[in-house]
Amino acid sequence: MNADVRWMREALAEAEQAFAEGEVPVGAVVVLDQRVVGRGKNRTVKSAQPFEHAEVVALWDAVANVGAHALEQAVLYSTIEPCVMCVGAVLLARIPRVVFGAREPRTGACESVLAIPNEPRLPHRVAVLGGVEEDACRDLMQRFFEARR
Repeated sequence: MNADVRWMREALAEAEQAFAEGEVPVGAVVVLDQRVVGRGKNRTVKSAQPFEHAEVVALWDAVANVGAHALEQAVLYSTIEPCVMCVGAVLLARIPRVVFGAREPRTGACESVLAIPNEPRLPHRVAVLGGVEEDACRDLMQRFFEARR
């Protein structure tokens, strides 16, 4: 199993926990030096805060664990393509690489709706890889919304 699949499965475990808690099942992990230094899952319902996306929660956790400057060597794994807010947080944290599972055709800001990491006017570049464990990530999201109908 390659490293991207390994870490995406960690993010999927976070997404499964979000699902069990009634949250939209998105999970994320921040990996540095081949270890998870930040974990997050959506918690917008529980917190009543629209900003508590899995990616932002994982970045906050990583900063608390290793400090902000260490993230310049980290990778963010997210089960769903990050939105504008989350890509903004990635840029501010100077994360050099984002790996996501399923594309988000309505709000994806890495390549689906917008391609913010490729914006040449921004001072920081982010390498993006989408589609890692895509079927599992998409299936979890579909199961969640089918159960809510």
